[in-house]
Order: sequence, then C-alpha cells, then structure tokens
Amino acid sequence: MKKVYLFLSLISVFAFITVSCDRTDDISESIQNKSDNAKEKCTTIQSGELIDGNGDAITLGYTDYGYNYQAHMYNGDYYGDGSSLIMKWNDAWLSNQDCDSDGKLDRHYGFTTYIGSGAWLTNHYTENYVFEGNECMYSEFIKIVAVPEDAYIDNGNWYTADDVLIGEVIWGQFAIIQYIVNDPCGGYGGSMKYKGSNPGLGIW
Repeated sequence: MKKVYLFLSLISVFAFITVSCDRTDDISESIQNKSDNAKEKCTTIQSGELIDGNGDAITLGYTDYGYNYQAHMYNGDYYGDGSSLIMKWNDAWLSNQDCDSDGKLDRHYGFTTYIGSGAWLTNHYTENYVFEGNECMYSEFIKIVAVPEDAYIDNGNWYTADDVLIGEVIWGQFAIIQYIVNDPCGGYGGSMKYKGSNPGLGIW
C-alpha cells in the first residue's frame, strides 16, 4: 500500500511540475513579449538617433563635458579650477532612452512634472584649497528627490500628507533629504550634517 501511495504521489508531483513548467513558459513568453514591445517603442542611445540639449548626437561613454548618459552619471570638473563633481541619477530623473518619441532622453516619463515620479539625484563635490597656509580638502554630498504628489510645503520644507518631514525645498519640485559637508579646516564655515526623516533613495 505504501508503494501505491508513493507511486501516486510521484505522479502528482510530476503533473504539478509539468503544469508549473508550462505556466512558467507562458509567463516567460509574456514577459519577453512585453520586453520586445518596450524595445520596439523606445529609442536607445545605441541607435545614434538621440540628441542632447546642445543638439549634439548622444553616444555611449563619457562626453567631453563629463556626462555618461547610458550609465546615469556625470564625472568632471565643476568650476574649471580642479574641483570635482560626481553626479548620479535614476531613470525618472533622466532616462537613457526615448520612449515618448521626441528624439531626446526622457525625463519623469509617464508624469507631467517631476512630482510623484520618484526621481532622485546625488551630487558629490570635492575641492582642494588653502586656508591659513594649510592645504585643505572640502567635500559635500547631497541627495535630492522629487516629492510625492500629495506633499506640501511649510516654512521652506516639504512634508508628506501625514506631516512627515521629507526635506528642504529646492528647485520647486524637489527636496534635499540629506546634506553632508566635510570641511576640517573651517575655511568655508566648517562641517555640517542635515537629513530629513528618511534619507534613503527610492523611498519617496
């Protein structure tokens, strides 16, 4: 009797695996079809058909100005004096493809403005300077996010609908959720730290 139960159990398991595999194949095919449709709809940098704000064709890798649009990065000189700025952003801030067929990289795709889009940007700035005869290193790191659709402004800060501090207002539609300054020499005012209620990216 145990052998019968075991045999039936094995049949059931085999049937389950067979059905599961069939369903998995169907799901995989559906996902692939959606992916193919998205690829057909959106124009990528690799196509050579997209242009930047100066009207120049966008290519892979870094531009002469320090932008790498495919990698969502900027790495270059900020003031032209040896200072350095590294920026990183997500698709909602500036995509690496064109899905609305305007010939440019998408910004806040699917939204009329950045508000509610989930866009974010980070800036990391560094500079060497001399203060009171000493060689000094100054750096600042900042996280900026697009605020949720139901956010509101009060006294220069963005808050959620349930009164949670998002961060300081910047550029109208955005909030500073974290700001760290390292200035050991104190030539630019000294070090400081600021953060909203949640400095994590992808939260807002």
